[in-house]
Amino acid sequence: MNNCIKIKNLSKKYEKNKPIKVLKDISFNFESGKTYSLMGPSGSGKSTLLNMLSLIDTPTSGYIEINQKRINKTNKIENDIIRANKIGIIYQDKNLFSDFTALENVYLPNLLISNEKETSIELAKKLIKNVGMLARLNHFPNELSGGESQRIAIARALINNPEIILADEPTGNLDYENAKTIFKILFNLKSKNRIIIFATHNRYFANMADCKIIMNNGNIHITNATI
Repeated sequence: MNNCIKIKNLSKKYEKNKPIKVLKDISFNFESGKTYSLMGPSGSGKSTLLNMLSLIDTPTSGYIEINQKRINKTNKIENDIIRANKIGIIYQDKNLFSDFTALENVYLPNLLISNEKETSIELAKKLIKNVGMLARLNHFPNELSGGESQRIAIARALINNPEIILADEPTGNLDYENAKTIFKILFNLKSKNRIIIFATHNRYFANMADCKIIMNNGNIHITNATI
């Protein structure tokens, strides 16, 4: 059975001076083997949706299913385990640990679930080689360029062979040539058992996805897919 993510009547509301509804009862099925782009103006809910799909944030109402299992938003420990084993996250600002080398940044997430350091290190080296960064294994984040740091962030996201890859503006801080390199790597990760979802403001990269999701005012409009 193919992997899938199902969101049903998903809403997110923030209570500040007055209630702000960021997502408004959206429903959609993300299917394995496909890539999805999220587009929309700042504040349209792209990051909010990605945070909920990554189980970092929780919906105000509605629910998420991963592989036909409904996520219990109150079970933080179980959701942390699901995230560690099934979800790879790539952030705009890389989020690398400044006191750790590139190699350490990549292998640590695997070490946390396998407790086998040598195996984790060897796997990390292979992934770092795959993103063209083998010569920078022992460099710290402040010794890497923006594009190099993002390649290391991608390798880290892949270390536990995730079924789901979520990327929030992964090239937002990069020039166009580095952005093209990062998206080439990202699309090469596509496989029949994996879902890739990324947010971007760049229409060219968004159009490369199998399905483009336009977000605006808490709603979604789908291109090349069926809700």
